Amino acid sequence: MAASLGDYRAALSAPGAAAPVLASILARLPIAMLSLAALLYVQGVSGSYAFAGAVSAGTLVGIGVGMIVQGRWLDRVGPTRLLLMFSAAYLVMVSVLFAGIELGAGLAVLVPVALVTGLVTPAIEGSSRALWTDLVPPGPRREAAYTYESISLEVFFILGPALAAVLVVTAPWPGTALAVAVAAEVTGTVWFALTRATRTRTARIRAERARSGLTRPAVSGTSRLFGVMARPGMRTVALASLGFGLTVGSVEVGVLAATAAAGAPAMGGVLLSAWSVVSVLAGVAYGMRPWPRALHLRFPVLLAGFSVLVVVLALVAPSGSILLLGVVMFLAGALITPQTTAHSLGVELAAPGESATEAFNWVVTAVVFGVSIGQSLAGVAVDAFGPVGFLTGGVLGLVVAGLLWVLRGTLAADARVPSAASA
Repeated sequence: MAASLGDYRAALSAPGAAAPVLASILARLPIAMLSLAALLYVQGVSGSYAFAGAVSAGTLVGIGVGMIVQGRWLDRVGPTRLLLMFSAAYLVMVSVLFAGIELGAGLAVLVPVALVTGLVTPAIEGSSRALWTDLVPPGPRREAAYTYESISLEVFFILGPALAAVLVVTAPWPGTALAVAVAAEVTGTVWFALTRATRTRTARIRAERARSGLTRPAVSGTSRLFGVMARPGMRTVALASLGFGLTVGSVEVGVLAATAAAGAPAMGGVLLSAWSVVSVLAGVAYGMRPWPRALHLRFPVLLAGFSVLVVVLALVAPSGSILLLGVVMFLAGALITPQTTAHSLGVELAAPGESATEAFNWVVTAVVFGVSIGQSLAGVAVDAFGPVGFLTGGVLGLVVAGLLWVLRGTLAADARVPSAASA
């Protein structure tokens, strides 16, 4: 299938779509902003990057685990009440975190608080993506909706940290960026939870559970323990997301290091922002004529192409040429949205319909962890070898692409397994 511009317009203007689309934009903007905002806030108060990094890491781990757990609950009872409940719990824990930072609490207090704060951060990403199954029919229109989800999430991953950095530099209080991120997330999540489309989905899920007489899905012991990740194809999708995150995370660090070494540190943020724009435009064009046509081949091919370009990007970084760096970077950026769209389509293929929220939250979690690991490894390598050090991300991406090629048949195998929704 290929989506046309008309399919994008039809998806975004579908009856009931406007309110949840706008609400999810507000709620998902802080996804990549929170950890950096917390890190810069703690560093601004404590003066220690190591101290701040430990607190930020606690938040990221909590978010990753919380997305998975919440995803399973959201599929079981519907999004409205759970998103409202977690929004309230999140506000309480963020207030405790703010108080601890301002009062100068130690790591023994702040890391557990940050971990719990991450755990109760509302996992709206999967709910937003799953709602499209209610709003548009299968086919090019739904593929266009999933492409939009991928584009918007990727934009937030790139622009969120930039916004956090700007707020920390320009605002008189170092906690401003974190406060703005929290306000946007809570406001957007509550709005999304109360939209008619979300409430209708919740009512349908609860009615289906009541009709079937089940309080939980009828699954095997393995599926109950591992959830949707018990399916081989879903593990392949998560691996692709992890490899993508590893590569993107290394670029975010490497480009900033390269522009700083070239004497133009401000250009790093400009290039990353422009990278996002290129990715959006290329993603829309790619959606009209995707290649490879077979989805199970897109995972290794797109990640391999992206990783090769990142390797080239790392090799030209020491040249000091911002123009050359930008050209190669934009070529690589053209393969970002096609990958994230493929991940979203892979969820639909590999995961049962009743587990869509949990499955997509696994994908987002894998990207978050991949970006975090990629940034950390690239940071160590850049310190040791200079801007060329973020070559590590491209190499790791190629390794993961090789694994995806070996595992390419798992998606086709999952497509032949009937889900509970279709039984």
